[in-house]
Amino acid sequence: MGRTQQDLLAALLYRAGGMSIDELAEQLAVTRTAVRQHLAALERDALVVRGPTRPTGRRPEQLYLLSAQGRELFPRQYQLLADLLIGEIAELLGHDTLMRMMRKLGNRLATELEASPVAEPRIAEHLNETGYEAQIIARSSGELEIVAHNCVFHHLADLYPEVCELDLALIGTLGGHPVEHLECMHRGGQVCRFHLRRTADDDSA
Repeated sequence: MGRTQQDLLAALLYRAGGMSIDELAEQLAVTRTAVRQHLAALERDALVVRGPTRPTGRRPEQLYLLSAQGRELFPRQYQLLADLLIGEIAELLGHDTLMRMMRKLGNRLATELEASPVAEPRIAEHLNETGYEAQIIARSSGELEIVAHNCVFHHLADLYPEVCELDLALIGTLGGHPVEHLECMHRGGQVCRFHLRRTADDDSA
């Protein structure tokens, strides 16, 4: 994204009620044609939306607004809030309670995603929708492993290892089996590797 588009988004951030093409052109010191071109690109990327029109002495002016997606381009402190909340829970309720809460959250998320257990490829799809960059690796025995190249809670897990329980509960509930955490980035691994531990009865079913 070019500097002019960044400045345009910043201008809309400060004017919650929206701005017209003429107002944007004046503030950015560019032509109305240039503003139209930038707005078209930003609308296409869903960063800007058309708002209401404003009456004038002549033709009503179309106002442009910063979209919710556009606002997310500006700094947010979700990580800070998460750090504070997790730290407060650990301090007030203890690390065992934090671990149970993480498991409960993982179980809840899994049941919201699937009504019944699913296989590893489907689990990887759900993980990728959240940003884990997961893939399925087949062992020489034919068993499958879920390998995540990105830990979406890496910073939190470094501070509070109990957070990893959310991943284990999520994968275990989605797969319907206990999970082996074979490798963990928090513990110095290159990736996070998970294996659903099936029994002989499961394989013969």
